Amino acid sequence: MFQSGFFDEVVMREFLGRFGETIHRPQPLYFYLPHLLHKFAPWSILLIGIAIFDLASRRWNSGSAFRKMPPETFWLLCWSLGGLIVMSLIPSKRVDRIFPVIPPLCLLLAAQVGRDAALRRPYLWLAAALLVSIFFTGSYTIWKVVTGYRDHRDTLAVFGRDVRREAEARHWRYEAVSAKDEGLLLYLQKTHYIEPDHAIAEWNRGNLDAVVTSTEKATRLMPELRGATISQLKSSDRNKEQGTDYVLITR
Repeated sequence: MFQSGFFDEVVMREFLGRFGETIHRPQPLYFYLPHLLHKFAPWSILLIGIAIFDLASRRWNSGSAFRKMPPETFWLLCWSLGGLIVMSLIPSKRVDRIFPVIPPLCLLLAAQVGRDAALRRPYLWLAAALLVSIFFTGSYTIWKVVTGYRDHRDTLAVFGRDVRREAEARHWRYEAVSAKDEGLLLYLQKTHYIEPDHAIAEWNRGNLDAVVTSTEKATRLMPELRGATISQLKSSDRNKEQGTDYVLITR
């Protein structure tokens, strides 16, 4: 009620917009399945393996498996699959949105191990899965840290910090031109982007001393900004997977 644009930006765009395919980029229906298998590994593999062993012991009679399934296990199965199906039907998808499905999957795995007679040596299987999970998680974490340093994934954060320091020291009035990197606003400590035409108008009126923009938009802005020069502050050393490079335009 008190924040201008809240309803359009939060309710209509960020919430209801997720159910359409025009505002946010849609993902395929199976998007969450491979991510869930990967993020929950090796327990996801053990979960599927136990289910396969159970069906094999029943001569692949799925009807018998469901009839003899305890109510609490069936409830956990519905909880897990229901959440996966509902989230998969929403066009806009992001990996972390499926994480609430993992707790019921953990409980379902525990129920399988505790009740599945087809698993003759559950502790050996669990010990092996635990060792694999420690190795997998540890290796993945180390790999992410090493590649983060190698690819300079903090470049945008460092660029934003340097821009803030320079603006504070020189008492600049600055804004950021609309860009795809939502994190840029956070690093610049700004609440919104401005459109290129608005930036040009404010600059030429003398209301702006500096502008942060992408290198692509800088080529369009420079001829329109009177007395503008490109500063040496740039978000360099960012690979193509990380997004666009940014520059600081000053007077």
